[in-house]
Amino acid sequence: MKRFVIGAMVVGSAFVSQAAMANADLAKAKNCMACHAVANKLVGPAYKDVAAKYAGQKDAEAKLVTKIIKGGSGVWGAIPMPANPQVSEADARTLAKWILAQK
Repeated sequence: MKRFVIGAMVVGSAFVSQAAMANADLAKAKNCMACHAVANKLVGPAYKDVAAKYAGQKDAEAKLVTKIIKGGSGVWGAIPMPANPQVSEADARTLAKWILAQK
């Protein structure tokens, strides 16, 4: 039984790592990484800072989905985030979940 549990944990960890990698790839493919990085502020805030700001908010995912698609301004300073209508709601939701998981 212990072998099964350990094996499942290893497989689960590999899946989580692959999912995180895939979501980083999605962020690159949607051009998010042109303005954002995981750990450092570029044009926009670091994803770890976004995750910290929205931590504990029940509607954080929905807020980020809206921001990703429609853009926004004033939350992180004077530079606005442009709208990204080419990002589907499903991809925006995937990106929002990934962003909120950054620490």
